[in-house]
Amino acid sequence: MPEPWTLDDMPSQKGRTILVTGTGGLGFEDASALAKAGGEVILAGRNPAKGADAIRRIKESLPGASVAFEQVDLGNLASIAALAERLKRGHDRVDVLINNAGVMTPPVRKTTDDGFELQFGTNYLGHFALTAHLLPLLVQARDPRVVTLSSIAARSADAAIDFDDLQAERSYRPMPVYSQSKLACLMFALELQRRSDKAGWGITSIAAHPGISRTDLLHNAPGRHSVQGLMRSLLWFLFQPASQGALPTLFAATSPNARGGGYYGPDRLGETRGRPSEARIPPQAMQIDVARRLWEISERLIGLSFYARLVSPVVSDPDARFVG
Repeated sequence: MPEPWTLDDMPSQKGRTILVTGTGGLGFEDASALAKAGGEVILAGRNPAKGADAIRRIKESLPGASVAFEQVDLGNLASIAALAERLKRGHDRVDVLINNAGVMTPPVRKTTDDGFELQFGTNYLGHFALTAHLLPLLVQARDPRVVTLSSIAARSADAAIDFDDLQAERSYRPMPVYSQSKLACLMFALELQRRSDKAGWGITSIAAHPGISRTDLLHNAPGRHSVQGLMRSLLWFLFQPASQGALPTLFAATSPNARGGGYYGPDRLGETRGRPSEARIPPQAMQIDVARRLWEISERLIGLSFYARLVSPVVSDPDARFVG
């Protein structure tokens, strides 16, 4: 990218249906920018009140925006399946899926409704399941894209997929567990591109990260009075605005220069801030055998196969896109 990419460079999104998870922070900024570009935006989140407020704020600034809220709890597999069914009834395709929502470093181990460790289950498995459920709608789109949010935490020294304690049942340390969930998200984005290429799904799968941005993640999970929360409140000037942190995701979701299997983040100060640029993929994210094992385990955990999702009336020619 010879020139810094800005929202002015975003192509029109008219005629494209875009699903974004997460109603605050980065998700809100994504939805607002994509709606301004003419997209039909669906903002999905757990809290209906926060969702309604996000929609109201977007429509106040963009009266003609096509934006709606759908409720989903990414920590509940039944809720994810229900969202996908509602979308299938109302839409013939999904052009862009942005897997954005997440939780960060709760001080004690918590679990999702299905018994998964909260960060791994929400940040990674929930989005893995959502993508699987939406696969029939994605393959019906022209130039479908899936953008999955990772983090600079994925490159930390202790970031690894711990198959011996995937759910942190024996040992729970908030930050390494968060790093694992975000490493899993990055590996999922790369593996989805490999599988799309092999199966002919036509999906462009891209990973992105926001650097260090002023969102409510550190307030919501560790809490405002935790060390991390106090840093977020008192050292706010070290965090770039959420609107700036959203740019790598928006570049990945819309730019013709974003490549499948790519990873994008800010370009300055160790990828903590700046304009969208190629991000450094940590070596552990490029372990193809680990990515394949993680994919297979994830399908077993959610009880759903990506390939089986395409044996559906939604796909006009399943054999053309199915690899057994």
